[in-house]
Formats: sequence, structure tokens, C-alpha cells
Amino acid sequence: MTLESLIIFLLIGAVAGWLAGLIVKGFGFGIVGNIVVGIVGAFIAGYLFPALNVSLGAGIVGAIIHATIGAVLLLLVVRVLKRA
Repeated sequence: MTLESLIIFLLIGAVAGWLAGLIVKGFGFGIVGNIVVGIVGAFIAGYLFPALNVSLGAGIVGAIIHATIGAVLLLLVVRVLKRA
């Protein structure tokens, strides 16, 4: 992985985590936490919805949407587990 691709990967994770924090109110984790949530969310969405990434396209916007969906799912699971 080159430095450029790593930076893009981190930026997509940051944006996805930030968007997921806005969608799921009250469950933001700061900038580093949001990056982690976005990256983990991208892996979750890639595992659960592999065809979604193909239908959204291979662009950055598609990657952000895909990672955001996974990050929202992750935050919802965290919310449920915190309440239990």
C-alpha cells in the first residue's frame, strides 16, 4: 500500500465515521475513533453487502457511502450493547 492510498483510505474512513456519527446521534468517538469506526464499517459493509460496492461504483463517493453504511451498522450495534 502506497502512502497516497493509505491517506485516501484514512480520509474515506474519517468521512464515513463522521457521517455515521451524525446519522446515529450521540455516538461519535472523536476524530481518531471516527476514523476507526469508518474503517471497521467499510470492512463490515464489504463482508455483509459485497454487491453494494459494485453497484455504487468504484469511485470515492461510492466507497464513502459503502463505509458509512457499515459504520452506521457498527454504531447501532454499539448502542444496543451499551444499553444492555
